[in-house]
Amino acid sequence: MPEPLLEQHAEALRLFGSRVRAVAPGQWGLPTPCTEWTVRDLVNHVTAEQLWVPPLVTEGCTVAEVGDRFAGDVLGDDPAAAWERAARAAHTAFASPWALERIVSLSYGPSKAAAYCAELTADCVVHAWDLARAVGADDRLPPGLVRFALDEITPYADGLAAGGMYDPPLEPLPGADDQTRLLALTGRAA
Repeated sequence: MPEPLLEQHAEALRLFGSRVRAVAPGQWGLPTPCTEWTVRDLVNHVTAEQLWVPPLVTEGCTVAEVGDRFAGDVLGDDPAAAWERAARAAHTAFASPWALERIVSLSYGPSKAAAYCAELTADCVVHAWDLARAVGADDRLPPGLVRFALDEITPYADGLAAGGMYDPPLEPLPGADDQTRLLALTGRAA
């Protein structure tokens, strides 16, 4: 029976990948809702996140051992191809036998690989919206992924804002749908 977390991860990777493929050649320098990043910076960030997965999950490396291997530009001349390779490798690592049960060494300490996978899945969902907004693509997110990301991020949203991962949460209007609530939780106005 397939692991639901792995299915969510795969769906989030496909979603982000569809947004990467929607970037036109002249759009890589456009600003994004992540005010410090251009479209290329955003795609580079999410791609680099996926590149970290095999060394941490499969090889058992620590953050120090990986070092600056994924610092700088990881996209090269073909950002979509770089994304696809990174996404495929990350998903393969998480899907290997017993991988989600392993303990991985992250920048904030040891964590179960399943929690790491959930964190990356939620981040991928939020950044898919950022990327769609930046390039004028469809910014509607699949309801199941939105619900997953909302459940994942809600318990530690204030900590993410304090650590600079997201802007401080906004207060959504009463009756806001899940996507609007997720975006508000991560400091984004729908």
